[in-house]
Amino acid sequence: MAVTSYSVLSFATYTYNSVSFKFAVAYLLLVSASRLWKQNTKPIHLSKLMSAYNYAMALANAICCGMFLMALFKCDKFFSKARDPRVETASLLYWLLKIAELLDTVFMLLRHKTNQISVLHVYHHTSMVLLTDYFYHLAPWPAISFPVMVNAFVHVCLYTYYGMTSSSISVPLQWKRRMTQLQIAQFAVGLAHATLGYLRHGFCGYSILYAITMIVLFGNFYVQAYVREKKPKKKAV
Repeated sequence: MAVTSYSVLSFATYTYNSVSFKFAVAYLLLVSASRLWKQNTKPIHLSKLMSAYNYAMALANAICCGMFLMALFKCDKFFSKARDPRVETASLLYWLLKIAELLDTVFMLLRHKTNQISVLHVYHHTSMVLLTDYFYHLAPWPAISFPVMVNAFVHVCLYTYYGMTSSSISVPLQWKRRMTQLQIAQFAVGLAHATLGYLRHGFCGYSILYAITMIVLFGNFYVQAYVREKKPKKKAV
């Protein structure tokens, strides 16, 4: 599907007709049925499967990160908005990885960890599937590759950490907090990149808004989980 401009409107028009929109709808229906599933089934233990999945995702993201890095090294301009075959190949893998990452929620559902399926979790996974579809099909540019490369690197760290915990490998307690800090830092980098791109290179302003939403949501999670003191539970009388 061809578009004449890159904007919020063109993104919405393309996305509505894309295959990823169908994935997103199915995913949201799955999430909406999570409580019903939990009420009528028993939790399934998936430690070995999750361990293999997490390490495989860490490796795949490392490959993806390397592909974007090589593409950026070989491109003529860092903020180029021209289709690049190297970026196109890397962005295909990146898009497929975002679809595969929907399994994170499926595993939570099967294990009855529905408390982990937060608004942040659902928004992040759904939006990334839609955005990466648009990136691969309509805008595989070096200009977008840097924040995407950073995101792939962050996911190498995240899935390695998840793999270690699912394999019952002892990790320092502060690592969980560090993972959230790393995620917030990457969106701060993304915000700076998007702002510079908007001011100097004609980027769509939506990228700025999206980065801000992610910083706010992850920042709120960080405050609630690690900063705000939890009230002691009242003793039963």
